Amino acid sequence: MPQGTKPLLQVLTGRRVDPPPVWLMRQAGRYLPEYREVRARAADFLSLCYTPELAVEVTLQPLRRFRLDAAILFSDILVVPHALGIPVTFVEGEGPRVARLDPTQPLPPFDPEAFDRHLAPVYETMARLATALQGRRETLIGFAGAPWTLAAYLLEGGSSRDFAGARTLAWAQPAFVDALIARLSEAVVHFLDRQIAAGAEAVQLFDSWAGCLPPPLARRLVLAPLGRIVAELARRHPHTPVIVFPRGIGQLYPEALTLGAAAVALDTTAVPEALVARAAGGPALQGLLDPAVLVAGGDVLVREVQRILEVLQPVPHIFNLGHGILPHTPPGHVAQMLAAVRGERIPPA
Repeated sequence: MPQGTKPLLQVLTGRRVDPPPVWLMRQAGRYLPEYREVRARAADFLSLCYTPELAVEVTLQPLRRFRLDAAILFSDILVVPHALGIPVTFVEGEGPRVARLDPTQPLPPFDPEAFDRHLAPVYETMARLATALQGRRETLIGFAGAPWTLAAYLLEGGSSRDFAGARTLAWAQPAFVDALIARLSEAVVHFLDRQIAAGAEAVQLFDSWAGCLPPPLARRLVLAPLGRIVAELARRHPHTPVIVFPRGIGQLYPEALTLGAAAVALDTTAVPEALVARAAGGPALQGLLDPAVLVAGGDVLVREVQRILEVLQPVPHIFNLGHGILPHTPPGHVAQMLAAVRGERIPPA
C-alpha cells in the first residue's frame, strides 16, 4: 500500500481519519500466549531483542490476531545505553538493573561505529520487518527512549518509584546531568536515524519517567531535549513523522504541543479537553485510554472508548493506550476495544 494511503500516516500528516487508526503501546508482549512461547526460546530478554528472527516474529504476532494499523519494532529503550557500553541486565520480576553512573567519572563515549556494531541486529530486525510489511496497510514504527528517561535509569541504577536519586543529581549536579542528556540525545538521534534508514516509516520517543520531574526540571531535561531531537530528525528525514510521549507531564502538555512533533501521546492523567483547542492545526493526539480499562473489558471499556472518541473528535487522532498494555490483559478485550473504536459488533471476550 502506498505510504500516502496508510491510515496512521495520514493522521501523522495532519488529516482526520474516521474511525481513527489504532495501535497499542507494548502490543507485542506477555499478554499474548504466542509471545510467551517465543520468549521461552530466548536465553534472556536482551537476547530476544538482539535475535532478528525472534524479534520479527513477536513484532508481527499482534498483527495476526488483530487488525491494527501499525507494527512497532520489538526492542527495549535500554539498548541505547547498552550500546554505549553500560552494563544492563533484566531480572525476572524486578525489571532492569543498570550500572549507575558516577558524576566524578567521564561520561561513556559515543562511538558511532561501535554503537552500530552493537545494534546491528536491531537494524536487521527493522529491515526484515520493512520487507515483511511491504504493500500492507500497517505503518512500521521505530522507537527510542528519550534522553531523560534513559538518564534516570543511569543515574538511579535501575527502575524506581520516584527516581529520587536521579532528581537529586539533576538539581545538585546540573552540568553533569546536562552533559549526560546531550550525550544521550546524540545517541538517540543516531539510533532513530538508522532505524529510519532501515525502513521505519514513523518513530516514537518514549519519555516514560518525565512525570517524576517538577516543571523547571521537566522543561530543561524533557521538553528542550525532545524539541532538539524532533528538529534534528526533521532536518535529516523531513518526511518521517515523529511522535513524542512525555508521560506524566500534566500541566506542561500544552508546551509539548509546540515541539514540532507530528503527534503527542497522552497518558492516562492528561486532560484532553484542555488540549483539543490548542492542538487545532498542530500535532495529532494519541493515546489516553487507561490500560486498566482494557483489562476490565465489557461495557466500561466500550464507554471509555466512546468518551475518548467524542472528546478527540475535533482533531487528528490515533487511538492508543495512555501507557503500555498490562501483561494480564485478556486478548479478547483488545478485540472488544477495536470493535468499539470502529463501530462494529462487540465480540465476546
